[in-house]
Amino acid sequence: MTRSFTVLNVDEGIYEAGFSIDAQSVGVAQGNAEWSVRLQRLHGGLSDGVDVIWLDNGCTRLAILPTRGMGIWKAQVADTPLEWKSPVERPVHPSFVDQSRRGGIGWLDGFNELICRCGLGWHGAPGTDVVTDTDGNVLSEQFLPLHGRIANLAAHQVRVEVSDDGAISVIGVVDEASMFGGKLRLTSTLTTHIGSTTFEVSDTVQNLGSASAEVEMLYHCNIGRPFLGEGASFHLAAEEVAPRDARAAEDMDTWTTYGKPTPGYTEQCYFAKPITDDDGRGLAVLRDPSASKAVALRFDASTLSWLTLWKNTQPEADGYVTGLEAGSSFPNLKTFERQHGRVISLETQQSVTFDLSISVATDEYDTARLTNEVTELQTRHELKLRTVPHADWSQ
Repeated sequence: MTRSFTVLNVDEGIYEAGFSIDAQSVGVAQGNAEWSVRLQRLHGGLSDGVDVIWLDNGCTRLAILPTRGMGIWKAQVADTPLEWKSPVERPVHPSFVDQSRRGGIGWLDGFNELICRCGLGWHGAPGTDVVTDTDGNVLSEQFLPLHGRIANLAAHQVRVEVSDDGAISVIGVVDEASMFGGKLRLTSTLTTHIGSTTFEVSDTVQNLGSASAEVEMLYHCNIGRPFLGEGASFHLAAEEVAPRDARAAEDMDTWTTYGKPTPGYTEQCYFAKPITDDDGRGLAVLRDPSASKAVALRFDASTLSWLTLWKNTQPEADGYVTGLEAGSSFPNLKTFERQHGRVISLETQQSVTFDLSISVATDEYDTARLTNEVTELQTRHELKLRTVPHADWSQ
């Protein structure tokens, strides 16, 4: 049996300001785990009006942001924080984010989440997207700011579901729509189980317009201390890895390891084609410097076919962070990705689903198990490690 609770529904005029459920009120329990889900609206500053859904499964505590495209602000697993320290300290209401600012990188004014979606219509670098016909004639030109719109759009429906088997889900519906600009609908389902150190995200994007529509999706999964630190390591089974640009190529010998916070550090990105397991999933792992903790990102490579590693070990005050970014394409300008066949096209009413999960290992045994799994996957294919950018992957 599954119990469903509406938290907000704009069309039906529902907003449950005091929403709160737990094991006692719902009557679903697993051992001694004390789980709960509650809604909080933030007041004041740039966070004014931001809704936060706090989901605590008794082991893992998640802060979900319906106001910011169902992003995940931060988490805590047992006593271990899973987050990063952005200069943007608190969630920013989309009304305070001008994405066209600073030449199209104003999106960064609201960027501080553990998981931030980039998409739906595009997700890459800012620039003018040029669409041509088969003869090279220009059909349209449009400036696209950094990382798309979805992270700055609010859900118009949110509900919570609790099943007798201990599954807790938060489901949100967000529309990315514009007059003369089409209509894409994101239905996002985050699920975890009582007492678990894992949570799963399943996102379905549907084209509700009358004409075909393009879709790009990238999950900006951002991790800081205690997982990131001098001596931390990245583990990925891949067919091929290449630096994004000349800056990334400088450190190909150490692309999987991290240094301490470094003044003057300029970000580095590495592009990869992951190897998949028997279920068609890729696996990326960030292991802490002591090899006693790790974060694992698993993703369905049938739709999230590429992975970007973002290394940004600048000083703590400026945002000491790394990003494990599973995507339907690379975060280049959409024109380039279209030319190389990595942009998804949906016919009217057609949909595509993106699945990923994050799990946390909190001891040496589970950490070693995750890194050994990556090593085993790598035996399926020899890694081709490029020392210069791949012409088909980088602009």
